[in-house]
Amino acid sequence: MTALFIILCIILVGIVLVQIARVVELIAQVKGEREVMRESSWWNAQLSLLFLVVFLGAVFVSSYYYKNELLGYGPHAAASAHGGAIDSMFNVTLFFTGIVFVITHIALFWFAYKYRWREDRKASFIAHDNRLEVIWTAVPAVVMTLLVVRGLDAWDTIMSDVKPDEDYIEIEAIGQQFNWIIRYPGPDGKLGARDYRLTTATNQVGQDFRDRKNWDDIIVGQELYLPVNKKVRVRIIAKDVLHNFYLPQFRVKMDAVPGMPTYFVFTPIKTTSEYRNELRKYPEYHKPYDPADPQGPKRWEKFEYELACAELCGKGHYSMKRILRVVSQEEFDAWYKQQESYYMTQIRGKDEDPNKGKILDIDPPAEKSQETAPAKTETTSL
Repeated sequence: MTALFIILCIILVGIVLVQIARVVELIAQVKGEREVMRESSWWNAQLSLLFLVVFLGAVFVSSYYYKNELLGYGPHAAASAHGGAIDSMFNVTLFFTGIVFVITHIALFWFAYKYRWREDRKASFIAHDNRLEVIWTAVPAVVMTLLVVRGLDAWDTIMSDVKPDEDYIEIEAIGQQFNWIIRYPGPDGKLGARDYRLTTATNQVGQDFRDRKNWDDIIVGQELYLPVNKKVRVRIIAKDVLHNFYLPQFRVKMDAVPGMPTYFVFTPIKTTSEYRNELRKYPEYHKPYDPADPQGPKRWEKFEYELACAELCGKGHYSMKRILRVVSQEEFDAWYKQQESYYMTQIRGKDEDPNKGKILDIDPPAEKSQETAPAKTETTSL
């Protein structure tokens, strides 16, 4: 019924437009074609001038009004070490393109007003102007060259990989419909090997549990933690379709491509608590987090860093959101100690365990003492 109603409305609008066109033709016949052209030209010129002022004013007013919420200014300055370089590039690009936008916008609609059709005026034909053509070719070329060179320099700095002797933590983010699987290394500080052919309902990451580096790896729940001022290298992988690892406050954004592992390196410089205190300085973040509960927590109190998928990956795309908490090193260490090995809690001793029946040096002492039959023992220490 709704579709039929929409179709009828479309047909009705079409009939109205046809009738308007016929009325305009009749008016032209009654008034004369030149009179209609004169009125039409005058109205178009006035509307162009009005649009010039209203639209340009709306651009500046809305940009100022939303500069904190949408443009990354104010409390939303980058929360990562490399983010300042990206924000600086954005500002420089916005400066030059803003100048071009204002000039071309004014010229377009001012010319539409100034050079409207008149009976007593004849258009002049100008084949070309060498000086003008050189200016509008050379100036954009120089500006674009500066922006590209600056961009390449920032890219080389931001996308450089970690050095072997650097102090960093490496985690793995695996995108799937519709969730992020986040894997941390265990106490050995190394992520174990993966093989997509080993993926099962229990082993969703495809970990190769013959590799002892997998024995202490940790797969976290819906919240992930990172220490402040510690370099982080994220391995980014997709299991099914294209996803995108996106941390907006940290200016981190990288595609997760099936069959093509990518990575991103960044250093958080603001804890969640520090970011909340920044938001606290702005009136808009003192509004209730839940409009239905005016006496409840404020927006700044409920703020959390967000890991999102910035690629439309299917109907459950919205559920890719995860909470990221940036905390002090001490808080991170306390949280980390509470995490348990995925292998030891979910795989060990079950049918999928390639080490089933073997005594491993990571087994609890009670389990080792219960072994009565001779078994091969893995003794390499963590």
